[in-house]
Amino acid sequence: MKNKKIIVGVCLFLLLAVFLGCQDQANQANEEEIIEENDQIDEVEADNEEDETSDTSDNDVESEIPDDEATETNGELDDPSLNEEEKEVLYEINQSTWSVEPITDDTNEQVVLLTIDDVPDKYGLDMAHILADLDVPAIFFVNGHFIQTEEKQAMLKEIHDLGFAIGNHTYTHPVLSDISEAEQRQEIVELNDLIEDITGERPKFFRAPHGVNTDYSTQVVAEEGMVMMNWTYGYDYFEPYMDKDKLAEAMITGEGPEVDVNYSLLKPGANLLMHDREWTKDALEQIVTGLREQGYEMVDPDLIRKIDE
Repeated sequence: MKNKKIIVGVCLFLLLAVFLGCQDQANQANEEEIIEENDQIDEVEADNEEDETSDTSDNDVESEIPDDEATETNGELDDPSLNEEEKEVLYEINQSTWSVEPITDDTNEQVVLLTIDDVPDKYGLDMAHILADLDVPAIFFVNGHFIQTEEKQAMLKEIHDLGFAIGNHTYTHPVLSDISEAEQRQEIVELNDLIEDITGERPKFFRAPHGVNTDYSTQVVAEEGMVMMNWTYGYDYFEPYMDKDKLAEAMITGEGPEVDVNYSLLKPGANLLMHDREWTKDALEQIVTGLREQGYEMVDPDLIRKIDE
């Protein structure tokens, strides 16, 4: 009986030893698992730190991109027209002689101004393209009765879009001294309104039909901010010069012997009058070439002082 108790005691001791040993192994396994998990956590955190460092570095690189490159990357380039310099005013219209005069002594005086009246009748757009091909500026003086249709309005807009100055030549081409003050205002202002509707720009130059101005029309022109001008010479409205070769010779020399102009009216600053006519269109390139061969430059109307300058 005593031996049985001893055997039972030994067995219980062995069982307890086994149990404790298993418990130690379990604890050790748990500790190793916890250590492994912690190591994984450390690795993840280390990776995250590297990613954050990389992102920060990338952001620093992006922030170092010059403003102009960054703008280009965004597809929002600045409008280049904002950087264009305004043309410097170099000339003015003499209100007594109607010639173009330099404002300063160092400005080229060997210039002429080309102007074309009664536009757009039949040939004005063709004349604009000829001048554009020759790189010659001019003022196109418009009559309102020529821009009553969509087709004619499109012609005027094309002339403007080619870069030519558009002038006011009254709505119906009347002799201003023969109509009332109210009618004079209507002839001038309503045409300015219509031209602005078509081109987006009000005229800066005014020429009265037949060169006849009145005190009142002069006042209205000034109120509208336009430069008034007549001309120095022109020949295409005289019957003997309704021929392209005769007209070209007269405009190049300034002489019109068949209308009793036996001397030259061509001089520096001359304000040349032409019209929307077939013979003038046909003579235009020859006129430009002949004037250039004499050393004359065609003045850009943008360089002429306006009322508000």
